[in-house]
Amino acid sequence: MKNRILSLLLCAAALVSLLAGCGSAGAGSANSAAGSAEASSAGNAAAGGSAGSGAAAETQKPGQLVLYTWEDMFPREVLEGFEQRTGTKIVYSNFDYDETMLEKLAAANGGDYDVIIADDYIIEQAVAEGLVGALDKSILTNFGNINPLYQGQFYDPEDLYTVPYGCGIPLIVYDPEQVDIEISGYSDLWDPTLRDAVAITANYRVINGITLLSMGKSMNEEDLDVIAQAGERLLELAPNIRLIQDDNTQNALLNGEAAAAFLYTSQVTQVMAENPELKVVYPREGLGFGIMAGFVPVNAPNAKAANEFLNYLLEPEVSKACFEYIGYVNTNKAADGIVDPALVAPADAPEGEFIMNVSEEANDAYNRNWTAFKAACGQ
Repeated sequence: MKNRILSLLLCAAALVSLLAGCGSAGAGSANSAAGSAEASSAGNAAAGGSAGSGAAAETQKPGQLVLYTWEDMFPREVLEGFEQRTGTKIVYSNFDYDETMLEKLAAANGGDYDVIIADDYIIEQAVAEGLVGALDKSILTNFGNINPLYQGQFYDPEDLYTVPYGCGIPLIVYDPEQVDIEISGYSDLWDPTLRDAVAITANYRVINGITLLSMGKSMNEEDLDVIAQAGERLLELAPNIRLIQDDNTQNALLNGEAAAAFLYTSQVTQVMAENPELKVVYPREGLGFGIMAGFVPVNAPNAKAANEFLNYLLEPEVSKACFEYIGYVNTNKAADGIVDPALVAPADAPEGEFIMNVSEEANDAYNRNWTAFKAACGQ
């Protein structure tokens, strides 16, 4: 399923890294292009204290809100601002992978936590399992601030459950002083002049996906023969691969180890801040993207405060602070005029496609491709 989602031109000041440490959840899941493949684990930003990694508020006190997400997802002043305004104390609890969150939420029968920020594909699963409550739109008076580009998506087609909290799009960045060709798409990464000069991130579905896009196919291809063809094409890319790494992949460009790289959103933001002479490419074949969103569990202990918090995040100034902190595409249209312009979607970006869950057979095929590709790269 293709979606006309537009993306940002990432050329701005360095912003605190977010997503590569939400972690690639491994070969058993369909990590989104923006989400679990991209979060950082940089330390706890909770204003009201931390409940630790995955720790639920089993004896949650009145006047508390348990926020469950990855580490370092909010600037401290945003959390403190909500506490000061409402008198509600935020308890910040963090998880490593989306799958960890879903397991703990299911064990709590949709309780224990008040607000969860997670990736699109895992939210789809949580909704299907009956673990997500409907938003209280009588409280969410700022709901209309959401950019409709990021609404009506596969994980919440009726916009009943979620408030978007950033969009991520992996892109190509290259050093024009070190590359003899003009790179305009994924296919150019196969150019023989880039032998041993390309660094890529390490998400098996994303790399299979961009290979499929270079073939004119969907990132979510289910046809096993087509997936096998993508595997063969990946093997042809192997001689050009210098590095496969999820964390700080951008450093290979900065230190000269690589001349071109396929990077997560926050990595693009960082590398362009450190070297604005590099070039960012919106691949002509299309974009892979993902959305993070907040939701209220079905049995949240403090659902009223949870909806108030999500409404607070939709205030333009609050959104500005959040998106400039995490370095992801602004999903609040009311903040477009005040947020760093580099975080606003341009009108001429290519079409995008979510990475979605696929059949077990297709997922196994993608894993086989990935295993053979890494072996061919010597990694």
